[in-house]
Amino acid sequence: MLLTDHADGKPRCWWPGHDPLYVAYHDTDWGVPERDDRALFEKLILDGFQAGLSWITILRKREHFRAVFDGFRPEVIASYGPDKVAALMGDAGIIRNRAKIEGTVKSAGIWCDMMGRGEGFSDYLWGYVDGRPLQPDFRDRSQVPTQTPVAEAISKDLKKRGFTFVGPTIVYAFMQAVGMTNDHMTGCFRHAEVKALG
Repeated sequence: MLLTDHADGKPRCWWPGHDPLYVAYHDTDWGVPERDDRALFEKLILDGFQAGLSWITILRKREHFRAVFDGFRPEVIASYGPDKVAALMGDAGIIRNRAKIEGTVKSAGIWCDMMGRGEGFSDYLWGYVDGRPLQPDFRDRSQVPTQTPVAEAISKDLKKRGFTFVGPTIVYAFMQAVGMTNDHMTGCFRHAEVKALG
């Protein structure tokens, strides 16, 4: 399913609807291969915060999340103590979920350990797809899975390492967002553009 009744007439995936912020995210961000270690950490954490919510809810709060989480720099987040956690719990500009906030601090420490051992976070994740985005060429939304064997494998290993809120459905949404799989519909104008970036 595509939406073609935008002002520019370009066919798009159905899911951003007509929300300008969501459409801009679809057109410029979603599915673009991301290989920066810190940016991948940020996106994984935000997908975890999305659990039980819609992505547009997180997207509207993303800039505030970035501000109060120190630009999602794991080396800073890993040092958060009870006072910082309490301050975040009192901040209405983010999702105030103690388990997710404390999980972010824990995950930041794990990220730092991985990087300190020379195991790049980007190399680790992209290794699951041999360093290249998957190109499933979905024609219809009914073909898009909510999780895959690759997402399940990543989820299992992340959990074993101690990351939280990284179930296979969250991980697959993350894979879509960071371009590990190009899940723009084949009829979407972004499909070929994103494919060329791979």
